[in-house]
Amino acid sequence: MKNAILLVGGGENPEFCWFPWLKKNLENRGFRVWLPELPHNDNPTLEDALAFVQKNGQFNEETVMVGHSAGCPLILSVLENLDIKIEQAIMVAGLIEPTIKNPVINEWQKKFIPTVYDWTKIKDHCRNFVYINAANDPWGCDDKQGRKMFDKLGGTLIINQEGHMGSEKFKQPYKEFPLLLKLIE
Repeated sequence: MKNAILLVGGGENPEFCWFPWLKKNLENRGFRVWLPELPHNDNPTLEDALAFVQKNGQFNEETVMVGHSAGCPLILSVLENLDIKIEQAIMVAGLIEPTIKNPVINEWQKKFIPTVYDWTKIKDHCRNFVYINAANDPWGCDDKQGRKMFDKLGGTLIINQEGHMGSEKFKQPYKEFPLLLKLIE
């Protein structure tokens, strides 16, 4: 069965930006969709979020994972720990290292972003990777971060000028994201 797991970023919830729109559209296409409220998401740790997704997520060979911002290092960590190969991982405004010099944000990112990834395990557990990053991302989840993931895992790298593709602080409501539907296999 087609299965989609949608993972929000830090401080976000299932009603954030384009997530409700994507959930509805995927369900209309026959996907079983899981869009969870991640634990302690205002001050998340990777350990808590990873344990929650591993315990509650249902994965099969037709699973598509879509993450936004901090949802992307979570996807990578989930893939590192799976015993099956999923179909696709789409990472929107993703990052693999702390990006902001602000000490408060940087400390939060350090709690959520691993210092080392097992890129071979990650690659072995997903057939198709897509990264969508903006050259002008105000949070630093920019084209350089997308390029780093692409260089490690291959796949498709899409670079745009759409900021963080959803941010209340930067007034990017981004209520729909039609490109995601076109990319999901």
